[in-house]
Amino acid sequence: MADIVIWHNPRCSKSRQTLALLGERGLAPQVRLYLRDAPGEAEIRAVLQALGRPARDLVRHREPLSGELGLTPDSSEDSLIAAMAAHPVLIERPVVIAGPRAALGRPPEAVLALF
Repeated sequence: MADIVIWHNPRCSKSRQTLALLGERGLAPQVRLYLRDAPGEAEIRAVLQALGRPARDLVRHREPLSGELGLTPDSSEDSLIAAMAAHPVLIERPVVIAGPRAALGRPPEAVLALF
């Protein structure tokens, strides 16, 4: 099995549930506290490709900072990715990465498709 990484925020219930779900299945992902260890633009682009989703699907549009920055679902890919790299609080969580594939843990069970 490829290395498994979870972009985790311990304050987020969905993130905690996803981490617990992986543990219940005997999977021990590398926990990346992405708010402290923020991914750069290139890494975000790679994860979006692995997710097979556009940047707007990874942005937390209800986060107040999103509005303060003038971001909308119609903002360009480049501007959304740059905003997430500069302000990781804008990244929807959790993201689980397993080799060349990734899944967004909303709902937590969605990540099980990777395994």
